[in-house]
Amino acid sequence: MKVATSNAPVHKRIGALRHFWNLTGESSQAEQWDALAATASIDIAAARMLEPHLDALGILAEAGADAPPHDSTWGVYAAESPGKALTADTQADGSATLSGTKAWCSLAADLSHAIVTAFDGREPRAYAVSLSDSRVHPSDEAWPSVGLSEIPSGSVGFDHAPATAVGAPGWYLQRPSFAWGGIRVAACWFGGAMGIARKATQYHFARPYPSPLGNLVLGQIDAEIFAARSTLSHAATLINSDVIESRDEAWKLALRVRNIVYRSAQRIQLLARELAGPAALTGDRSFAKADADLTVYLSQHHGPRDEAALGEEIADCRAMG
Repeated sequence: MKVATSNAPVHKRIGALRHFWNLTGESSQAEQWDALAATASIDIAAARMLEPHLDALGILAEAGADAPPHDSTWGVYAAESPGKALTADTQADGSATLSGTKAWCSLAADLSHAIVTAFDGREPRAYAVSLSDSRVHPSDEAWPSVGLSEIPSGSVGFDHAPATAVGAPGWYLQRPSFAWGGIRVAACWFGGAMGIARKATQYHFARPYPSPLGNLVLGQIDAEIFAARSTLSHAATLINSDVIESRDEAWKLALRVRNIVYRSAQRIQLLARELAGPAALTGDRSFAKADADLTVYLSQHHGPRDEAALGEEIADCRAMG
């Protein structure tokens, strides 16, 4: 796992991690989540590189598309931002051209391909596109973030760039497995929190006389880790048992898992800071970097808005009888 913390180019890190974990687009969710959590516990940025690549491989496999080149590296760009829009002109054979701007495109200058969502009519549709095409223009603006500094996430301009449709209009968002991508990110949060907790525990036990209050915090951390791990394990069991058939059921599960893991990761991070003490944040570069990385990664969650979304899903189900 040295590659996870190396300074190797992004494509080599992704390829080595995928090979190490022996992951494909058809790997089970449990296999993917375990690999991502373990990777994030060592280096959160490395997991952040690997996660969308696995997502893209799964999308292509589910759509029945040809397997991508073995040495290709992929991103998934589906975020929408006010004032920036990507449109597609799609032909009957699935070939298309993309025009406009897509926001929040992580590592666009370092990856070979991406799956992007664009509008061809009223519904968004997924498209596979080569990022090395001359008609694709990643932003060269500086990425000032301290957390996840290795993952620049600027916008990308498309000037009639050739692309290929992946699935029918609306398929990308309506498939139940769309929700599994949300849980995949949560597995990275969990792994990142575990890594910080591990470092904090090392500080605690390195002290000549570990305090009872420190042991109390250690117990609180352990309980949060158990809760988050159990939640992910239960979700994997439900998915493997094929009891979740609809997109609505899948999304409710994803919201439950993400909310639980998000809150647990937040609390583990806070408790780990207390357990490690200020010396870790001010004098241990790896601890401070992991703390900043996790803070930025957790910010991708919508917090109370996602909790409200879960409540709305439950209320809608009740209203429908």
